[in-house]
Amino acid sequence: MKEKELKDYELEGLPSGIAISWGLNRQPQRGPKRELSIEQIVETAINIADKEGLAALSMNKVASTLGFTTMSLYRYIPSKDDLLLLMQEKVADIDYPADEPEVDWRDKMRQYVKLSINVFQVHPWFADIPITSVPLTPNQLKMVDLALRTTRNIPLNDFEKMSIVLLLSGYARWCGTIMKDMNMAIQAGKSPSAISGLDYSGALKKLVTQERYPDLYPVLMSGAYTEENKEENTIGDDFDFGLERILDGIEHYLLTKEKKVEDSN
Repeated sequence: MKEKELKDYELEGLPSGIAISWGLNRQPQRGPKRELSIEQIVETAINIADKEGLAALSMNKVASTLGFTTMSLYRYIPSKDDLLLLMQEKVADIDYPADEPEVDWRDKMRQYVKLSINVFQVHPWFADIPITSVPLTPNQLKMVDLALRTTRNIPLNDFEKMSIVLLLSGYARWCGTIMKDMNMAIQAGKSPSAISGLDYSGALKKLVTQERYPDLYPVLMSGAYTEENKEENTIGDDFDFGLERILDGIEHYLLTKEKKVEDSN
């Protein structure tokens, strides 16, 4: 990118991490320019976070892993916040499915949610980085584009489409976070039956009374609360069940909107 164009972006106040993600940053004029790169720094940081968690990540640890000084890293990436943003950007670079116009919008939305959840499962630290703005980097915007693709042939205005994208993305983030926590608990030695509460079912049935917990009590006694009677489960996977109800709600909204248009004519 030309110098003048770069200055125009700087005048817009584009944060340094976002500018780097778009390739608008200047490479350092001094330091280990040929031995080190932004991509190396980001990939090393991701490897550390994947193995040890976000709490273990620091600019100093990334630098020592690469065999450079911390100051060397700052010549490429100005701050840890910028590094975290670039890590998110890197792992959001997922396989972009080819568009299939004949596929039902519900199937497209299911696919989008599952792709999003997978990012949290492969990189558990992703959910530990707070959301500070709408997506602004190339790969994260590609995810927004993928989400909007699911609404392409649906009669909605742009504000309705973006609200649906937020709804789907929020559900994917919630599912991904819950799954991440459960996986980490299992890796730490906790059994699935302890996570579900099954190990404590007998004790809970003695502690939870109908007088104190009038609505929880029958659910607990039926075995549904601790997944005690899985053979009686009529809904299947909780996460899939929740997604299907969201899709039902969107479908109902579309039908209601269509009916209003018909009535107005």
